[in-house]
Amino acid sequence: MATRNPDSATAVPARDGARAAAGRRGGAHAKASGGDRTFGVIANVVLSIWALLVILPLLWTFYSSFKNSREILISPFSLPEKLNFDNFVNAWTEAGIGRFFGNTLIVVGGALFLVMLLGSMCAYILARYTFPGRRMIYYALIAGLTFPLFLAVVPLFFVLESMSLRNTYLGLILAYSGFALPFTVFFLYAFFRQLPEEIAEAAAIDGAGDFRTFFQVMVPMALPGLASVTIFNFLGLWNQFLLPVVLNTDQSKFVLAQGLANMQAQQGYQSDWGAMFAAVTITILPVLIIYAFFQRQLQGGVGRSTNK
Repeated sequence: MATRNPDSATAVPARDGARAAAGRRGGAHAKASGGDRTFGVIANVVLSIWALLVILPLLWTFYSSFKNSREILISPFSLPEKLNFDNFVNAWTEAGIGRFFGNTLIVVGGALFLVMLLGSMCAYILARYTFPGRRMIYYALIAGLTFPLFLAVVPLFFVLESMSLRNTYLGLILAYSGFALPFTVFFLYAFFRQLPEEIAEAAAIDGAGDFRTFFQVMVPMALPGLASVTIFNFLGLWNQFLLPVVLNTDQSKFVLAQGLANMQAQQGYQSDWGAMFAAVTITILPVLIIYAFFQRQLQGGVGRSTNK
């Protein structure tokens, strides 16, 4: 006489239930995968269109810099018949782009050094030390990000005029630094907040003072953030136009943005379009080179700063 195993009787429904649950999970996973694929396709299409909108004008500007004015006016979108490097020579020497380029390097380089030194020290103090008014100082600096720049140019003009710093490199450097300081503190604050306190305590036990701990211990650990904010500040300061136009009317100290505007205004109806495109190419090449070389540090720094 055959006997029935109760364990096997209960095992069959259990296996069926497991298969059903697995099937439901598989269906949900398939739906989620399908939605992810659709979103990925849409995102790639949108990003591809955006990339074309950015890259195509840059490419057009670049190859137009090798054409003469006749080629640009007759066939603006065709490739140049031959590479005409005279446009770069004329833009660099006759139009004074070389002098404006040097002025920009002086102003942007000085402003970057000053704002990174002061901004990193300020962010470190606000992030690692507790003292009365710390939060008020931090929020006051953050409020500077919301203040429109054009509202500050008139008071800034009179302040620099009273200090005899208008039309000077130092005046522009100080103005650029003040413009970039709130963003620098805001960006670096999160980096210094997430650094381990134990390392600073170990440095103090070894006899390191505050300045030595900051420059020899904390700054190397925050290098990704420092590199990222340096690139962001470089991009913003290199393309700055409003501050130099208002604060610098000495043509010998013009920066690149002023030089390009002045070059276009002086040419009038006899525009040398080839030299103009060459001047624009000279202006944007440093930005592209800096971004290409430091893209990895920029992405890593932004990723780490958003973890906090």
